[in-house]
Amino acid sequence: MSLVRRAWGTLIHRAYAAIRQAGAITPATPSGYRFRRLGEGVSIAFPPGAIFGEQWIEIGDHTLIGERVSISCGMWPGLDLGAGSILRIGASCSIGRGTHVVAHQSIDIGDHVFTGPYVYITDQNHVYDDPETPIGRQWPRNNPVSIGAGSWLGAGAIILPGTRLGRQCVVAAGAVVRGEFPDHSVVAGVPAKLVREYTPELGWHAPGSVLGLDRQATAS
Repeated sequence: MSLVRRAWGTLIHRAYAAIRQAGAITPATPSGYRFRRLGEGVSIAFPPGAIFGEQWIEIGDHTLIGERVSISCGMWPGLDLGAGSILRIGASCSIGRGTHVVAHQSIDIGDHVFTGPYVYITDQNHVYDDPETPIGRQWPRNNPVSIGAGSWLGAGAIILPGTRLGRQCVVAAGAVVRGEFPDHSVVAGVPAKLVREYTPELGWHAPGSVLGLDRQATAS
């Protein structure tokens, strides 16, 4: 009986591996043709999440998109979002399993950006200006998002509308990020704040560390 179970298990695993390989979206598959651009070597793993608005999505060469990742443009399929691209993911990125990237106006993700699983990135949020109208029925507000090349977003991080991360930034797991952060920032917390930065004089250090204090003392 154990031999039969083992044989069935082997067959199921091989079949599932074949399904995953066949179901991946690449530049050579019919689903890949719907994108504005899928670069050479791009692979969107099977099973995918919600994917629509492909004609406004560009993905650079050799980027890997994990299982159940949702990448979409617009509120629902079939909207006319204009002539240009709206969601741009750079080359050689790795987008972790279960991540959602939801674009309505403009999201730019630079080259060599890596994310952990279940990251959420959006350029649109609900508003609550009218206290008498249900929040879900008020027209949402957009604000472009950009994530600099070489950055790392930890598991479960949330990138809110209007966020602009510089190059080589680190976002801690679970952080909720809004605002602008310069190159070589480490941000963490809810809401996220700058917790480390890089300067040639000190390397990586806490904001407002000894160098800044020394300069203030010298000036006084």
